Amino acid sequence: MTVLFSPLTLRGLTLANRIVVSPMCQYSAEAGQANDWHMIHLGNLALSGAGLVFIEAAAVTEEGRITFGDLCLYNDAQEAALGRVISAMRAHSKAAIALQLAHSGRKGSSHVPWQTGELIRVEDGGWTPVAPSAVAYKDGEPPPAALDLAGLARIRDAFAEAAARAARLGIDAIEMHAAHGYLLHEFLSPLSNHRTDSYGGSLENRMRFPLEVFDAMRAAFPADRPLGVRVSGTDWVEGGWDTEQTIAFALELKSRGVDWIDVSSGGTSPLQKIPIGPGYQVPLAEAVKQATGLPTMAVGLITKAQQAEDILTSGKADLIAVARAMMYNPRWPWHAAAELGATVEAPPQYWRSQPSNLKALFGNARIGIR
Repeated sequence: MTVLFSPLTLRGLTLANRIVVSPMCQYSAEAGQANDWHMIHLGNLALSGAGLVFIEAAAVTEEGRITFGDLCLYNDAQEAALGRVISAMRAHSKAAIALQLAHSGRKGSSHVPWQTGELIRVEDGGWTPVAPSAVAYKDGEPPPAALDLAGLARIRDAFAEAAARAARLGIDAIEMHAAHGYLLHEFLSPLSNHRTDSYGGSLENRMRFPLEVFDAMRAAFPADRPLGVRVSGTDWVEGGWDTEQTIAFALELKSRGVDWIDVSSGGTSPLQKIPIGPGYQVPLAEAVKQATGLPTMAVGLITKAQQAEDILTSGKADLIAVARAMMYNPRWPWHAAAELGATVEAPPQYWRSQPSNLKALFGNARIGIR
């Protein structure tokens, strides 16, 4: 058996294989509610054969949206709408389902990516984003509102409430989004956190609020279900968040019972200089894994089956998260299994699609036609 198609257990959840469908924002919700697009999109990905399928990031408060089209999970209507999608996924797929919970911070009130992705100012119908400090993401943008202690408590509690809603929905695992320049990453990075109270300055202080949020989420989510964290391993800007600080944060999370670290990068500053190439973020996941012993998830231009297998066999990560390649080819895990000589889960309606030279691809699937 290949490592990519071997099982992995996280708390009470056992994944059939190490392939993860990354959370990919669709910016297509209505009033934060999942709709027909999510039913089609996520239903398709649930049939991919991946061991774990992430629903996209869900905002935990209204101002925590990136765009007006963000999926959200802070009221009953949003919970009910997402429940319908999850029920459909469950009916036709054995894949585990995860949800990422997030707050946009100073990157909120933005146009959707295909409409520039730029900030929508209040006078143009947007809202005032909130952040650790009143420091704009880009020169020329109005600054966000700096959160006071009451605001921090409100957002911490919102993450916990969303985690409880995810539990009621039967979500198998959740992930706290502390990457890509959104709110929790903004607290971590000295580029965006200029506070002078106990939530700013030293590394210990900058980690304080994200750790409080993690603790609140862990308390609100069933103990037998795993909770991971997505981090940016580096800001790719001198003087910003870096791998050494990421490891320190991961060690603090380990002491609190984190189940995996999903290592991405960047997002805090438009000045970032990212050396993009195949597997360019894998060394960040490897550094966290080696320093902490935690299960890590590798992401970032991992597009080939053998590439994914090599990452796992060399001990650089424990899970492979695929995003753009999965959208381009929603049957990526099928093709990876075929290439590596493994088997993969597929719905019986598709069993007849096995090529004649790959009759074992779907295990012992048998089709009879009268």
